[in-house]
Amino acid sequence: MRSHRLQLNTSKTEFIWCCPSRRRRHIPDGDFHVNTDQVIPVSAARNLGVFVDGEMSMKSHISHVAASCFGAMRQIRSIRRSLPSAALEMLVTSLVHSRLDYCNVVFAGLPACDIRRLQSVLNSSVRLVTGARKYDHVTSLLRDHHWLPIAERIEYKLCTLVFRCLQGNAPRYLVDHVVPTPSVGRRSGLRSADTLTLDVPRTRLSFGDRAFCVAGPRAWNSLPIQVRSAQSLYTFRKLLKTFMFQRAYS
Repeated sequence: MRSHRLQLNTSKTEFIWCCPSRRRRHIPDGDFHVNTDQVIPVSAARNLGVFVDGEMSMKSHISHVAASCFGAMRQIRSIRRSLPSAALEMLVTSLVHSRLDYCNVVFAGLPACDIRRLQSVLNSSVRLVTGARKYDHVTSLLRDHHWLPIAERIEYKLCTLVFRCLQGNAPRYLVDHVVPTPSVGRRSGLRSADTLTLDVPRTRLSFGDRAFCVAGPRAWNSLPIQVRSAQSLYTFRKLLKTFMFQRAYS
């Protein structure tokens, strides 16, 4: 910063320690000093609308997403009687689903308890659209509106990113992590090399399974061959949603 004649703005600077909970005791508890400026560590930092906590559990981000979605639904509920059904569903899709789907790839590999928190938001939104009561079952309501559950929505976005990487329409830092099986020397002679599968790197920790280079190829390999062999993004999305819809509600 000194060589580029930049000045640190402490009011706009966030500093966070990232480590597992079992190693939290090894982290200094004092402030972070940059020259004469003092930066106070925070428990969660916001970057491009995503709140990242020190343990990478995404609990802070899930709490913010749920709070913003329920706040939007409270406002929609106050004018619900004045809206036609089509306009009501459009408002819920634009104000609630857009928040649930924004950067939802970061939820890949999270425990089921965290996914259920997001699923409760989706369940409340379909009850708002249909006028169902609080404890009514929502599976049939979601199926009738062709809304995928949260777990399938995450996997849908993840597989779409992988397809764009294979087509060369994704950022380079993602494309480099998608390696077809025939390109791997140790597996090029296997029968799986002809099924349009991707190489899944090995990880020693469960946390590594949430990385895009692992979660993306693993989700891609779980798709049927007719879905993976789609030639265009439009066709792929259509086949992918049909497959996930049947898997979720069959």
